[in-house]
Amino acid sequence: MSDIIGTGRWLARKYDGDIWTEAIDPVAEEYPLTVIVNDAEFATIVCSPDHLEEMTVGFLASEGAIRGTADIASLAIDENRGIAYVGLVRRDALDPAAFAKRRIGSCCGKSRQSFYFHADARTARPIGADPSFAVTPGRCYELMRALHDASAEHRLTGGVHGAALFGEAGIEARFSDIGRHNALDKLYGHSLMRGLSASGKIVAFSGRLSSEVVLKAVKIGAPVLLSKSAPTVLGLQLADELGLTAVGFLRGGAMNVYTHPDRIR
Repeated sequence: MSDIIGTGRWLARKYDGDIWTEAIDPVAEEYPLTVIVNDAEFATIVCSPDHLEEMTVGFLASEGAIRGTADIASLAIDENRGIAYVGLVRRDALDPAAFAKRRIGSCCGKSRQSFYFHADARTARPIGADPSFAVTPGRCYELMRALHDASAEHRLTGGVHGAALFGEAGIEARFSDIGRHNALDKLYGHSLMRGLSASGKIVAFSGRLSSEVVLKAVKIGAPVLLSKSAPTVLGLQLADELGLTAVGFLRGGAMNVYTHPDRIR
């Protein structure tokens, strides 16, 4: 096994320039985590096997099942069985019509449902304008490089996404996961568990700016979301409506600022 949590090793037969060799490659791990809320199965998430408490708290908060850690009476992780046991302060807090047992895969697509018209509509609050806050293009490039340089998991395997929260002094929190949504959920859970405010800070992210990613960034509370990847139309519509500065294709000395461009100057 690798020394870095979330990565294993696998023997690969490699072909390069008419030459065959064998080598042990580091490979990203997938770990099914079943979340039990108030003794009922809520979801099974396929994620990287690290920071499982942050994963659970961030996932429940991003899905609107909780508003913060004050809603959680108990949280226990059984790593051997892959189960997170969560007890809520209010046992009647979940609406069965809005939440149903589901399996959420590590990749994007139909395996992960969007709850914008249920929980997201209640919990995604618009980000207010702050005329004093601004970031330069050069700083944006620095933060994306810092996100990449800090991810040993990505350098080893090439199979994980990363998300980081940056303040004036640099990285305040960073997480990697095989699921791009999971990386943001871990970041969100970490912020909630430690009472971190994202006001006036920046989230740098390695994946596509989809509607779900934008909603998670808005819930975290940072006014700027940076990504090296492409956006979607719905993602940009939500970013525009919710006051988020969405920056995509941030690579090679260039970037596209799609919404609320006044914060990049």
